[in-house]
Amino acid sequence: MIDVRHFSVQETLRNGVNVEIRALHPDDGARMDEAFGNLEEESIRSRFFASKSGLTEQEHRLIRELDFDSQVMLVVTLVEREKEIIIGTGSYSRIGKDAAEVAFIVEEDYHRQGVAHRLLWHLGLIARERGITRFVAEVLPQNRAMRRVFASSCWPMTSKKEDDVVHITLDLTQEPIGWG
Repeated sequence: MIDVRHFSVQETLRNGVNVEIRALHPDDGARMDEAFGNLEEESIRSRFFASKSGLTEQEHRLIRELDFDSQVMLVVTLVEREKEIIIGTGSYSRIGKDAAEVAFIVEEDYHRQGVAHRLLWHLGLIARERGITRFVAEVLPQNRAMRRVFASSCWPMTSKKEDDVVHITLDLTQEPIGWG
């Protein structure tokens, strides 16, 4: 079984940049604040469905106390000027026995480099091992990039547009094929 608390893999992005995808650490609060500060307003609205100026105290508590059972968060980091920086995050939160809501956010300079794809791959494998059979996500219709990430994943996808949200479901019961 994957040791999620100590999960760490090295990956190379499409642009050749080497990154580490690892479990969120309890001491990542300042790095997460810095990463949030580097996001453009459009990315924040696409992820949180609203404007937001920073992480809340509740979100900082989650960083410090993440249980890696009902909630899992991975971060994508690189070293810049001898300092580890977070360029993307992916997480899932259980909603019931066998489903989880999945979400991502990636710094704009690293869009279209495979960051969200890699996060989805690793989160999916971790979730499957823990009995989660489907990921669900809510995506704004104009967030084509995120919809493409889900559509090109290695798991079957269904989607349904209701009002101003696209509801996406990935079937994790199928063996992953296509990329990894």
